[in-house]
Amino acid sequence: MRIRHAAGADLAEVGDLTVAAYASFTLGPADPYVEKLRDAATRAREAELLVSEEDDVLLGTVTWCPPESPWREISRAGEGEFRMLAVNPAARGRGVGDALARHCIARSRAAGDLAMVISSLPEMASAHRLYERLGFERLPKRDWSPVPGVNLVVFRLTY
Repeated sequence: MRIRHAAGADLAEVGDLTVAAYASFTLGPADPYVEKLRDAATRAREAELLVSEEDDVLLGTVTWCPPESPWREISRAGEGEFRMLAVNPAARGRGVGDALARHCIARSRAAGDLAMVISSLPEMASAHRLYERLGFERLPKRDWSPVPGVNLVVFRLTY
């Protein structure tokens, strides 16, 4: 498995993969968040869009949010942040999410951050198990709601 920056030729597939990975957490095709999930081009331009691949097949993606990125939502000074960790449903259980999350953690540490924070929907139990295995802890005092009816829980990993 190799992790690299997404290329222009990857963007449509990355968008589709992200939508497929989040399908059970959206309200369907009419959900306005689906277009944000699909918009890999904007994430690549405004953050760092990473992909995991094997034998030229995209297995997953994540958006690393450097300090100047408008994709940062909850991080503070000295904290890294990543978003939209998505694994191709056909590749689940192969360590793709773990590899992408670890890549972001390494990226954050290399940037001099002291911690990593991430948001998640409460019902994303598989993701929560991954984060806990990596050492993240729940940070309920920073839970938040980006729009009415969507409540996000926060996890933090201190280095």
